[in-house]
Amino acid sequence: MSKTVGLDKPDQFSLAPDPSRWKALAFIALAQLMVVLDATIVNIALPSAQHALHISDANKQWVITAYALAFGGLLLFGGRIADLWGRKRTFVVGLLGFAAASALGGAATGEAMLLGSRALQGAFGALLAPAALSLLAVMFTDAKERAKAFGIYGAIAGGGGAVGLILGGFLTEYLNWRWTFFVNIPFAIVAALGAYLVIREPAGTRNRSPLDVPGVLLSTTGLVALVYGFTRAESAGWSDALTISMFIASAVLLTAFVTIEAKVRHPLLPLRVITNRNRGGVYLSLGLAIIAMFGLFLFLTYYLQVVQGFSPVKTGFAFLPMIAGMITGSTQIGARLMTRVPPRLLMGPGFLTAAVGMLLLTQLDVDTSYAGVILPAQILLGLGMGTAFMPAMSLATIGVEPRDAGVASAMVNTSQQVGGAIGTALLNTIAASATTAYVTGHMALGATNPELLKLQAMVHGFTAAIWWAVGILAAASVIAVTFINTGRPGASPIAGSGSGEDIEDEVRIPVVAH
Repeated sequence: MSKTVGLDKPDQFSLAPDPSRWKALAFIALAQLMVVLDATIVNIALPSAQHALHISDANKQWVITAYALAFGGLLLFGGRIADLWGRKRTFVVGLLGFAAASALGGAATGEAMLLGSRALQGAFGALLAPAALSLLAVMFTDAKERAKAFGIYGAIAGGGGAVGLILGGFLTEYLNWRWTFFVNIPFAIVAALGAYLVIREPAGTRNRSPLDVPGVLLSTTGLVALVYGFTRAESAGWSDALTISMFIASAVLLTAFVTIEAKVRHPLLPLRVITNRNRGGVYLSLGLAIIAMFGLFLFLTYYLQVVQGFSPVKTGFAFLPMIAGMITGSTQIGARLMTRVPPRLLMGPGFLTAAVGMLLLTQLDVDTSYAGVILPAQILLGLGMGTAFMPAMSLATIGVEPRDAGVASAMVNTSQQVGGAIGTALLNTIAASATTAYVTGHMALGATNPELLKLQAMVHGFTAAIWWAVGILAAASVIAVTFINTGRPGASPIAGSGSGEDIEDEVRIPVVAH
């Protein structure tokens, strides 16, 4: 039999499915839910935590930023560690570390302790997230089973943020802000124990090549600079000297990273992972969709609480139709059609359906009916994003050599994380500018009814930014249809983590004939 360089024990690698793979999926899904909802659950608890720990207004953003910087900056490194150590080991270490960091955050007695715990959460999340996705990629090799598994995973990836809003509102309103941290501990412990007992990573999929240290340093610092640049732009403005410096530094560092990766023998991110036309289209379209969705969560949360007067819990439950739509789109539409139609015919229409839902939200006014506008908009958004996310998650790792599964999975999370940072900063800036312009143009109303002017200006800012989100989702749809040209996955088992219908230049993995 031929050998494949970089694989650990290729002779043991086979197509035999893991009998415990569906049990493993339950624990992987639980871990993914914990990571995704943590991105939004803390947002609702932030005002209470800020008051309790006497965090200044200038520093409160660091509760969110510390997590985002560590998570986004270390994702590629985390994906490579998963390929090197093994995904199961990385997954369990990530879960236990995340639980310990969450306990530290819940017990925080001051600002420094809370910020440190958030950075640790991000660091362990960067180990956990790519390990979870790459485990699915190497464990589910049959096309139909893969569709079902990624349908569940896609629903969680898309809807977990909204679940975080519900859970965060409930915990903050009825218990204490500290429980938004403590709630992670049982999630993590159950998932870690289950993973340890159930997951059996396929042999021959580990990459024991030496670690690319220059690549680690350049990618980490470059991504941290990029995420921080967008985060700072939200608060300090796009013309701020440090904001501009961060973008320049990021461009220089990431350019140097790509240059080095093209030359070193054992790259951190093999360029074959991202230059593949289909995966490149997935990373780009998914990143754009996340930009639009993060803006939506932010604006709709403020609209419901500030303008409509909803409580945190009621606001959380108001997002339920979107969650239901995402679950339906991912598990009932995407998963059922994935083996019957090419992925672009799910992703393109999916993003376009979400754009139509977003378009409905441009009609928001101070007294807009929830049932008449927001409800149908959320259903369309959920169905569209769920349908698109499901094949995107699968296609992002399909055809990848098993030794590259971790870093390919990390690229999915990186596109989501960077997209979230861009979406929050870009759409917030657009909304703020439109709000200011509205106030300036309606000074007469301000003299007679300043409170009404404030609300109308806020809603005008939201709708102006949502128009941009509509355009971004439409662009994601066009990119998905244009870039992604692979056919439908066959019903036969997939060698490694890919299907035979992936791009022409992929290196195939030798397998034992049975």
